[in-house]
Amino acid sequence: MVKPKTQFVCQNCGATYPKWTGKCDNCGEWNTMVEQMLASSGKSVVSRSSSAGNILKVQTMGSISSSENAKRLPTGFTDLDDVLGGGILPGSVILLAGQPGIGKSTLLLQVSAFAARTNPVLYASGEESASQVKLRAERLGAEKSEQLSFASSTSADDIAATIRSNGYKLVIIDSIQTLSLDEITSAPGTVSQITNSSNVIIRSAKQSGAAVILVGHVTKEGSIAGPKVLEHLVDVVLQFEGDRYGGFKIVRAIKNRFGATSEAAIFEMNREGLKLVENPSAALLAERQNADGSVVLATLEGTRPLLVEIQALVTTTSFGYPKRTASGFDLNRLNLLIAVLERRTKLKLSDKDIYINVVGGLKLNDQAADLAICMAIASAAAGRRIDDGIVVFGEVGLGGEIRSAQSTERRVAEAKKLGFTQAIAPRSSTKNIFIKSVSDLRTALIDYLQK
Repeated sequence: MVKPKTQFVCQNCGATYPKWTGKCDNCGEWNTMVEQMLASSGKSVVSRSSSAGNILKVQTMGSISSSENAKRLPTGFTDLDDVLGGGILPGSVILLAGQPGIGKSTLLLQVSAFAARTNPVLYASGEESASQVKLRAERLGAEKSEQLSFASSTSADDIAATIRSNGYKLVIIDSIQTLSLDEITSAPGTVSQITNSSNVIIRSAKQSGAAVILVGHVTKEGSIAGPKVLEHLVDVVLQFEGDRYGGFKIVRAIKNRFGATSEAAIFEMNREGLKLVENPSAALLAERQNADGSVVLATLEGTRPLLVEIQALVTTTSFGYPKRTASGFDLNRLNLLIAVLERRTKLKLSDKDIYINVVGGLKLNDQAADLAICMAIASAAAGRRIDDGIVVFGEVGLGGEIRSAQSTERRVAEAKKLGFTQAIAPRSSTKNIFIKSVSDLRTALIDYLQK
């Protein structure tokens, strides 16, 4: 059998090379080479395409049926259904990515067991044997499901043929990095194998109307392993975040063709599997001790309001260069806020080591966390604390001004529900006696840091 010829194409500028190189000589970008198969010999691609093909059958938008949107498959987790836009849409392809050991296989086996109550489901694994999956199914209570089938295979051709058989409404593939096509000689997990295997699976899903969920690995930097084109091919990309050793785990959509990307599902792991956290704010604040450096932040996870504790520790540095560490918060943003504190207030932090921790293993992407971070640092540096009944939120500008935050009413409602009495926040357009508005960072520190 003649080995198919390949070339390497730069994904940034489109330049082609006969072999892989780390840097593209045309545009200067690194690690942008993707392996692609060459077109077969004979006529050129342009001459063949000018005479090939058939006239497409077109439809008007009004004649296209949209009844399939009402037939979504529930996952068994209401919050996860919201993340997906109402459930799993038939014919859709979903990519779920996360750190190893965080619970991807556990979550999907629970989803499979729930969906198998009313629909035939296939769980195809290229990483684990049948006996290994059976052990997990027994722990999760999914081993007695009659419509849940299992197959151990790494052949993308075989799995695609099984999907086209129209025997299943939902297919789980764990994972896409283990699949390979017989026509391609490269090892599983390479760019060419992932790209072509994904294309075969996606075409089969669209033809049969079966929903497919692909498990994706991540790199050590946290991005999805494989070519970026994989994220473009699928309909939904879900990111599974959190600490795999404990704390809360969050599933959020970073791409969704059938819904919003502003929702998030919060889980915790126990012996029976993953379980939705009904009141994460109360769980996060259950063990809080109000000391200096501790501030309660009213933040948002998607559209859900959440109260989390921000902890700061400020100590005199033992070396010439101070150390700044952040857990759950962007370190570059922390350095910027420290610079604003030094410039706009009288705090001297140039000889201090500063440590920031977001309790519960959460990772904050909310700009309104700025004020809480600054007040926690100032509280720890001055040895003063904030009153028990206060929550904090607001964005801090470079001039020390406090800027408005979105969804103020949701944050306030969550704080009231847990018994807080007031909020230090930016000036709001709506008059709310619960909010103690502040206009700049210096005023907030003077007025609300108690002895």
